[in-house]
Amino acid sequence: MPKRAIILLTFHLLLASIRQQAFSSFYLIMAKKSVIARSQKKIKFASRVVRRCYRCGRKHGYMRDFDLCRICFREYANAGKIPGIKKSSW
Repeated sequence: MPKRAIILLTFHLLLASIRQQAFSSFYLIMAKKSVIARSQKKIKFASRVVRRCYRCGRKHGYMRDFDLCRICFREYANAGKIPGIKKSSW
């Protein structure tokens, strides 16, 4: 298995454990109740899927690989919570 696939698998397992612990507190505090209700509703058309950051509910700047928005991704990466990600410098 390629190194990137192993890193992503490790991250997704880590993300699942974080979600179980913190999903309700982060998502309910930061996202509006109407947004939560709308996202849980069954969609009418497949093209209308709006993917949101699981942590804050933001829909813009969303990274599918990590299920996070760019802001939360940066916070997690700087804290070292995402394996294989480090700040680049050139």
